[in-house]
Parts: sequence; structure tokens; C-alpha cells
Amino acid sequence: MSDKKKPNPAAWVPDYIRSLVPYVPGKPIEELERELGVKNSIKIASNENPLGPSPKALQAIRKALADLHRYPDGNGTYLKEKLAKKLGVTPETLILGNGSNEVLELLAATFMMPGDQAVMSEHAFVVYSLAVDSRGYKKSVATPSKNFGHDLEAMAKAVTDRTRLIFIANPNNPTGTYVTRSELLKFLDAVPDRVIVAMDEAYFEFVEKKDYPDTLALIKQGRKNLVAVRTFSKIYGLAGLRIGYGIADPEMVGFVNRVRQPFNSNSLAQVGAMAGLDDRKHISRTIKNNRVGMKYLEKQFKRLKLEYIPSVANFILFRSPFDAGKFYQKMLLRGVILRPMGGYGLPEWLRVTIGLPAENQRFIKTLEEVATEFGG
Repeated sequence: MSDKKKPNPAAWVPDYIRSLVPYVPGKPIEELERELGVKNSIKIASNENPLGPSPKALQAIRKALADLHRYPDGNGTYLKEKLAKKLGVTPETLILGNGSNEVLELLAATFMMPGDQAVMSEHAFVVYSLAVDSRGYKKSVATPSKNFGHDLEAMAKAVTDRTRLIFIANPNNPTGTYVTRSELLKFLDAVPDRVIVAMDEAYFEFVEKKDYPDTLALIKQGRKNLVAVRTFSKIYGLAGLRIGYGIADPEMVGFVNRVRQPFNSNSLAQVGAMAGLDDRKHISRTIKNNRVGMKYLEKQFKRLKLEYIPSVANFILFRSPFDAGKFYQKMLLRGVILRPMGGYGLPEWLRVTIGLPAENQRFIKTLEEVATEFGG
């Protein structure tokens, strides 16, 4: 028998890779139903559009299927032109990504070096940490949240001469809170111009607050260190196609394009996104469904005396009335899929996506049934 040692893959990777905790996505409905032996489940866990994809996008995608043997347009020329016209910018200010997640990762890959730091809030999107930690950069200790949202004053104070990137989710996932216009302006004035501020605005279309900041206007006014990152996954219902975009100073975009893979946004995603931009009816229906659903859930939480965080997005965070892990499992066994928040440092909380009216009603009915079982 050979004395040669068996290969040890753990020895082949840097310490900062070994220390990473893999992102745990929600399981497909079909898999959960098979495992648990349940049927007719509702998934209100991943902040997806309950109305489905834009019908216009689906029609355009079907027409494009015959060209799948062709590589996609590596520049996303037509999508950029259409998006630029809608936003009132030039195509040179746009970055396309495999979902907005990739745009966030590209910013870290382009502008950070070993020894550099990034600043983020305590209960913010986990991809920010992953984008930084997976490259061995130094992540400053995430600043404590303020009322479950961003404490911009604390984040500004956390900036050092090695800080290169700041992530701000507005609205914030998973808490649904938002940064106001005055808060953001004060923060931007306090942050050195050399530090890039990435505004993750994946849910901005759902916000109906008058004091919500217009990041795009600030970029147009010449804020060269500001980047707005958005997606077609949420309001357009194209999460499965993975298409997102960033808006920034053209010179910044030029450097990102040196790092970006040439075919990072696929052809069906580009076609679907272009068509989705024209589907005003679908967007309007989505916003209305979200507004009505949010009011319903808030009313029910108040009736049931459940603590929740007021949200401006398409989801809402509520505190479990009992042990969150057991409560989540019991809801799951009844076919209601929520999102536990232990991975975000919120072990007592659960996140629920605004669904269709029938889904929202079933969620509340099931919640009451489970609460009764717990003796509530």
C-alpha cells in the first residue's frame, strides 16, 4: 500500500476562501414538496414577483429561441441603448451584469486591492460580504444598524485611508428600511471622493416615499464616486434570467468593462429585459399588488400583535411569536415557504414576500393555525 498522502483540497485554497460560509439559497418548491410530502405550496421567501414575468418579455424570448446557437451581444448594445433612453443617460454610463449581484462583485474586483477595506451595514445583503471576503480583501466590521437600517453617520466614521468601497442597500434587504434624500446627501458630503459608494437599488421601483433619494439625478450632477445598481429580477419578474445593471461615471464603467467577462449577460436576458422595459401594464399591476398586499399584512400583524419592521420594498420582516426555527418548520410543513433570518444576525425574525391576495391570506391563516398549535 502506498505511503503517499491523499490529496487535501483544503490545503490548496487560501485561508480567506476556507473561512467563507456558502450562501444558502432557498430550495425549489418541487424539491421541498417531495422532501416534506406536501402539495400546493406557496413560496413567499425570495422577494420574487408573484405576478410572474412580464408577458411582453415572454413573447420576445420565445421569438429569440431560434438564435440560441449564437453568442450574445457582449456589449449588450441594444439593451443599453434602450435603457439609456429611458434613464436619460448615455450607454457609456451603463454596466450590464449577470443579475445585479455580479455588478456588485465587479465593483469590488475592479476597484479594490489586497489590504483595502469595504464598509457595509450590519443587517445588509450577504452578497456584499461575499464579494469582498472571497477575494481576500479586508472587510471592516459591519457597522451596527440603526433601527434595523443603515446608520450612515457610523458608516462614514468607519471609513479609513484603506476604504475603497461602501455598500448601501436602499431599500435594505432584508429589513425593508430606506435611507432618505437628506441622509444620503449628508453622508456623501462626509465621504472622501476616492471612496466608491455603491447604492444597491434592487427594490427602488416599489418605494413610494417622497423623501427617497434620486441617485440617478446625483450621478447626472457629477457625483463620480456614486454607482446605482439595479435589477430586472424584481418588478420585471425576470429573476431566472439573471440580468441587472449599474449606472456610473463613464470612466468608471470603462474600468469595470476591463474586468467583466465578455458574454456575462445572455441573449434571452437581454431580449427579455428590453421587452420588459415597455411593459408598463405589468409594472403598474405589480406595484398595485404590492401596495395592497403590504397594507393587508401590516393590518394583520397589528391585529395579531406581531412585531414587524415597516417596509418600502416587496417584503416585510416580522418577529416570530415563538421559536423562529420551529415556527418556520411548522409553516413549511403546511406548504408556506418563508425565509428565516438567522444568517443575517436576526435569529428571531422571518421575512415574507408580498404575494398574491390568496397567498397573503393563506400565509396569515396558516400563521394563526401554527400559533394555536404553539399555544398562542
